[in-house]
Amino acid sequence: QVQLVESGGGSVQAGGSLRLSCTTWGYSFTPSCMGWFRQAPGKEREKIASNYLGDGGAWYADSVKGRFTISRDNAKNTLSLQMNSLKPEDTAMYYCAALPWVAASECRTRNDYNYWGQGTQVTVSS
Repeated sequence: QVQLVESGGGSVQAGGSLRLSCTTWGYSFTPSCMGWFRQAPGKEREKIASNYLGDGGAWYADSVKGRFTISRDNAKNTLSLQMNSLKPEDTAMYYCAALPWVAASECRTRNDYNYWGQGTQVTVSS
């Protein structure tokens, strides 16, 4: 059974940093595509970053570009999201997700990921 478990959320003041981690369990292979999504109260879920095979295939939403960095450690089955210069509008539940067996272009454009974590809350105060 595939499981994704996020950690690292919390509360921080505007301008601060947090690092989210997502550990995957149950895969017999390395998912080609993994990503981070977030959902704020009353808003639709938003994909903010994706990573294809952990090497040079990163994509970012404009809302986080230049502030967030996605990375993968395939040996440790871990996906990370370094979040710097946080803003109050970054407040949301953050989810990691996986989309195996797709091409790099699909990793960037698709939002219908197959596997999801339970989420971790990030709250940024002004």
